[in-house]
Amino acid sequence: MSWSALRPLAYEFWVFGLKEARSCIFAGSFLAILLISKVLPLGPLPRYDFLFLAAVTLQVVLVATRIETRDEVLVLCAFHAVGMGLELFKTSPAIHSWSYPEPAFFKLGTVPLYSGFMYAAVASYMCQAWRILKLELVHYPSYWLSVPLAVAIYANYFTHHFWIDLRWWLILAVFVVFGRCMVRFTVIEGRQRQMPVVLSFALIGFFIWLAENIATFLGAWVYAHQADGWRIVSLNILSSWFLLTIISFILVADLKHFRERLEHST
Repeated sequence: MSWSALRPLAYEFWVFGLKEARSCIFAGSFLAILLISKVLPLGPLPRYDFLFLAAVTLQVVLVATRIETRDEVLVLCAFHAVGMGLELFKTSPAIHSWSYPEPAFFKLGTVPLYSGFMYAAVASYMCQAWRILKLELVHYPSYWLSVPLAVAIYANYFTHHFWIDLRWWLILAVFVVFGRCMVRFTVIEGRQRQMPVVLSFALIGFFIWLAENIATFLGAWVYAHQADGWRIVSLNILSSWFLLTIISFILVADLKHFRERLEHST
């Protein structure tokens, strides 16, 4: 295939990358704040508190500049609640899947409050990408299937410590429930692309895993196997991020659909 034939595709891929980067504005900014907190002296202010205050400031700036909408912030607040529940359980002394070894004033139990923004960063990306890439869902499953699946996935993060781990059965259920679902997106006006939504779950989960390696290298939190020094995050955690991506997607998609129904009914 000649370069003249490939050039439009290369340009579209370049624009897609730019729009994806734009969608990651909160997540990318948070990683930058994390790096700043690692290399710059903060004086008497604990690092985790600096991260919390900086993340709040970042959120206010994004809303004030209308990069994020107020409705999107409500979705992010829901993710704070979901994330904090998981964090409190996973960092408890009885479970100790990971820990936050540094001191903090702004904390709840074993969890510094800045950690909720890491979950909100995933939701922020999805909300931004939905708007910027003009996402449309085809053959999206019924609420009666998607919501119970999300609840079951979230519950398994807790129950697998005391019972059997159902993650592989849940992944199979994801393929059954979302097998026909496609996500359509527009990079350049007049050219609508589509891909299986399950593939998008896997890709997002992989990039979250990459970001997690950067975050743990910068000391955002410490997994049990990193207690003696940083090591790459296990590939086994990819399945956890795949499933967490699905919870995030279902929450964003269903809230958007519910809001659209309310608007059409009034």
